[in-house]
Amino acid sequence: MPGTTPHRTPGLLSKGTWPEARRIADILRKETVGGILLLAGAVAALAWANSPWAQAYADLRAIRIGPAALHLDLDLATWAADGLLAIFFFVAGLELKREFVAGDLRDVRRAAVPVAAALGGVIVPALLYLAVAGGAGAARGWAIPTATDIAFALAVLAVIGRFLPTALRTFLLTLAVVDDLIAIVIIAVFYTAQLSVLPLLGALVPLAAFAVLVQRRVRSWWLLLPLAFATWALVHASGVHATVAGVALALTVPVLRGKRAGGGGPEAGPGLAEHFEHRFRPISAGVAVPVFAFFAAGVGIGGLDGLAEALTDPVALGIVIGLLAGKPIGILTATWLVSRFTRASLDEGLAWIDVAGLSILAGIGFTVSLLIGELAFGAGSDTDVRVKIAVLAGSLAAAVVATVILRLRARVYLRIHQAETLDLDHDDIPDLYQAT
Repeated sequence: MPGTTPHRTPGLLSKGTWPEARRIADILRKETVGGILLLAGAVAALAWANSPWAQAYADLRAIRIGPAALHLDLDLATWAADGLLAIFFFVAGLELKREFVAGDLRDVRRAAVPVAAALGGVIVPALLYLAVAGGAGAARGWAIPTATDIAFALAVLAVIGRFLPTALRTFLLTLAVVDDLIAIVIIAVFYTAQLSVLPLLGALVPLAAFAVLVQRRVRSWWLLLPLAFATWALVHASGVHATVAGVALALTVPVLRGKRAGGGGPEAGPGLAEHFEHRFRPISAGVAVPVFAFFAAGVGIGGLDGLAEALTDPVALGIVIGLLAGKPIGILTATWLVSRFTRASLDEGLAWIDVAGLSILAGIGFTVSLLIGELAFGAGSDTDVRVKIAVLAGSLAAAVVATVILRLRARVYLRIHQAETLDLDHDDIPDLYQAT
């Protein structure tokens, strides 16, 4: 009919809104530094654990601190995994809530692709792991290759993909956010060995008080931090992994700005979730995750022979295959199925090889994979040692393969960028896109 606009199926991995692109660019800059620090912590731990002073590293991990009366006399490795990572999951929870309340993911059409991709990136690696690892004892580690390490992956992407389209960076970040949500559910449901109901119910009291205060826009740390610590301690005592407390606290924080007194417009300044994220993301990326990596990644490899022996173990082999093959297969398949059923095509200028490179990059499963490995097989056990070697090897392999692919693609986008910057004949630019 005249005057009507024809219906257009939205493109896959479109650029999104400008405020969202700017926000993600800020996150990328912070996560890049965090990824570098994470890598430094892991390398330092590996070097120390394979040096003549390896026993000193083990002794450091075993130092116990904390009040015994509250059952919190934990070793440093446990404090890093249960305590510091709660900060990481608090920030992840804030990001998750913001994406679904005020970010681009509040649009169901935009959310469909990263949600489906994240689900595919969990299901396929888990199935491949079970197919390779086999036995009932090994099956407990099925979730190890399902996690994507956002800091590590974004750090690699920032180094190699300066000229890659913003849509790819947005896709990786939103995919990782949904992946974090799935990891949180997996940890809470499948890796709670013994549940104590009374402490869990008790955790609801400080959690509710925290929620009331943040809903009233209270920012006073001397009120909020004791309530947050009490919630964390009670969840830890209940048998549910304490990092879940970080997510529960984050989900109570309001994302949208309040209203002025008298029913006027929105208050000036950012929402409380954005304020907390600004405050705690540097602590998470710069302290919590690197320290956890330092205490978790230190494993004695035993030279090339020890490495070969560890990687031939079915559990380790299942993890490597899950990260290196399962992640890209699952993410690519799910993304293609969304495009097939919605009849949407990739946004202009993008190619499926871009999605493939990004999917392989999502196979970097470091922080949460190491955590799940400890929960599945027990920290320090022989299987846990092989899990750590496999996670490191699989993540490194995924990073290398993704770097090769995305580096080549970045050169193509660099030529397009130069053509646009130099203001070449507009008719020549589509030819460059065709070359992709």
